[in-house]
Amino acid sequence: QVQLVESGGGLVQAGGSLRLSCAASGSIFSIDAMGWYRQFPGKQRELVAVTTGACSSGYADSVKGRFTISRDNAKNTIYLQMNSLKPEDTAVYYCNADITERGARTLTVYWGQGTQVTVSS
Repeated sequence: QVQLVESGGGLVQAGGSLRLSCAASGSIFSIDAMGWYRQFPGKQRELVAVTTGACSSGYADSVKGRFTISRDNAKNTIYLQMNSLKPEDTAVYYCNADITERGARTLTVYWGQGTQVTVSS
């Protein structure tokens, strides 16, 4: 069974930094895109950053220049380095991955459980 496990969330003051990690494990044949989303209270999830195995990446305008996504293919892990954090970044952050499981012919979108990031002013 494939699962994504996030870690690294917590409480930080405005201007500080956090690094989120997301490790994929299980019966994995291949992983295409992996990324981070966030959800504010009472709102829908929104894309934060995404990366592919070809080292292509993209960011939401609200985090560009402050957040950096990276990927360690050997560990099936992605990271989100968050610098210059603002109170408006406070949200639950979710890991996302497009994974083809062993024995499957199509990919499945997996989500982690989410990790809370709180930025105080």
